[in-house]
Amino acid sequence: MELMISVKGNKYTVTDKKQQRLLYTIKKKAFVGGKYLLLDASNYQLYTIVQTSDDKKPMFSITHNDVSLMKLECKSLFLDPTIIVDGKDTAGTPIKYAITSKEHKDFQLLKDELPEGKLLVHITVSGELQYEIEIEDKVFDDYIPLFAIAVDITFGNMNRGR
Repeated sequence: MELMISVKGNKYTVTDKKQQRLLYTIKKKAFVGGKYLLLDASNYQLYTIVQTSDDKKPMFSITHNDVSLMKLECKSLFLDPTIIVDGKDTAGTPIKYAITSKEHKDFQLLKDELPEGKLLVHITVSGELQYEIEIEDKVFDDYIPLFAIAVDITFGNMNRGR
């Protein structure tokens, strides 16, 4: 599966790269800092990602129906940039991802230490960031686009400065 995530102000649109159809919209919750809602094409709320720590190494929580499912924690900003995802999916199955890179742009998605996809950062002609997710269909779940939000919040300013 290949997804493109475009940034437009406080809104992200997630489209299927091949069919160019809108799959999800991610909107920043008004008046609340660091909270984004993942909505499907019918505007039904699926998941929420909340920034839980505003330190140099941010932390996030992904929730479903106000229940925290997984934690995302930045382990390294500069030397081998990495975000670790740890928790359970809605069925209660344990989840362990690592989003790793060497230079803040081309990230590998590792599930249980096995490569399952990529999260690539592109800079458009206008200087905006765009994210491309390539992931195996068998491991894709609706929360995967929220990984790009964590990468954007954590490493976006570094990539915009290039």
